Amino acid sequence: MQPITQYARSGDVHIAYQAFGDGPINLVLVPGFVSNVENYWEQPDFARFLTRLASYARVVTFDKRGTGGSDRVGELPGLDIRMDDLRAVMDAAGMDQAALLGISEGAPLSILFAATYPDRCRALALYGSFSRFSFWFPTNEALETFFGYVEKAWGTGGSLQKFAPSRANDAAFQRWWGRNERLGASPAAVTALMRMNSQIEISGVLQAVRVPTLVIHRTDDQVVNIEGGRDVAARIPGARLAEFSGVDHLFYVGENANDISDTIEEFLTGSRGATPIDRVLATVLFTDIVGSTEKAAALGDRRWRALLDDHHAMIRAVLTRFRGREVKTTGDGFLATFDGPARGVRCACVIADEIKSLGIDIRAGLHTGECEMIGDDVAGIAVHIGARVAGLAKAGEVLVSSTVKDLVAGSGIRFSGRGTVPLKGIPGEWQVFAAEGAT
Repeated sequence: MQPITQYARSGDVHIAYQAFGDGPINLVLVPGFVSNVENYWEQPDFARFLTRLASYARVVTFDKRGTGGSDRVGELPGLDIRMDDLRAVMDAAGMDQAALLGISEGAPLSILFAATYPDRCRALALYGSFSRFSFWFPTNEALETFFGYVEKAWGTGGSLQKFAPSRANDAAFQRWWGRNERLGASPAAVTALMRMNSQIEISGVLQAVRVPTLVIHRTDDQVVNIEGGRDVAARIPGARLAEFSGVDHLFYVGENANDISDTIEEFLTGSRGATPIDRVLATVLFTDIVGSTEKAAALGDRRWRALLDDHHAMIRAVLTRFRGREVKTTGDGFLATFDGPARGVRCACVIADEIKSLGIDIRAGLHTGECEMIGDDVAGIAVHIGARVAGLAKAGEVLVSSTVKDLVAGSGIRFSGRGTVPLKGIPGEWQVFAAEGAT
């Protein structure tokens, strides 16, 4: 559940912030150059990251003045005024001392705060950090190119190709990112903010940091060069540098996202959380659009893409209703898991019914079995069985394995037998059943 946004008074300006979690550690998440604390929770990967922080800390995050839900100001401030805002948020949240997690442009602010107020900062974790602006935009030409994007395309989410290349083809993520741009700041405010940021140069204060410091950076970060993180780590006394492979600047997506979360937790708490159970019993759902190739050819690329976007949005909405967890899209279909087979079957039936309003049919298949959890992905024989069962379904049909049918006995879901069939690559013969609805 999303926390309530509150406001801290910093001089004459109101700073929007959220506080959540009840762990023994106080932690302030200092955001990058634009943010909106309420929009964070609309993106599942970001929400999971925040929930992970809240499992071991009392977390506060905020929108810097001139951005997000905070007051708009006539002139954007330098880092010294922003330190006042950070201190005001900590005071409002009742935090005398806290660890700081500074993200991207939030890192220089966090570093300056830690050096200035060591009594209020117990530790410093930095991601995608830099001490001078040239590690972000190495040339004036690069900065002018960014200003051109802001003027012509801010709010479209097009900058996702730079901030998270691994998600550049994810239409839903780009829509969320575009909304984040719009809710974060107006084009004029972004331009003013970046001109202010271009003055960032805190190399001279790095030696003054006297709190435990962790510097995290991806080696092929497409926004802030890895040398920015290396420079910060080399100059802060005793700082630890943790480099991870990957191209994404957004810390909550892409390669090694879970490892980054683990490293932050271990640094702040002295240990990682309990080792995740890597094998669980789950109900696996596969869906795909019937006759997708023919449909795509008939519609043309643009209309087919629009139809896929509507298809994805509708299925995601239904998954949410039934507590399904989206694992990934499979081009024209979905792989999802459920912690209860009855919910999975009901969800598939609703999807098959509601998707008809888009002028298409889907087929779906479900199986319940032990799954191997690999990060956010799933693997194992149960996944293969689910895929094979789905491949046998007809247009608009939801097929299940006998395992699913047996487990939902008494749920009111009706089935009709579809016989005993071989499943390609799976030993033995399998009984499959068509779900016909629930009473």
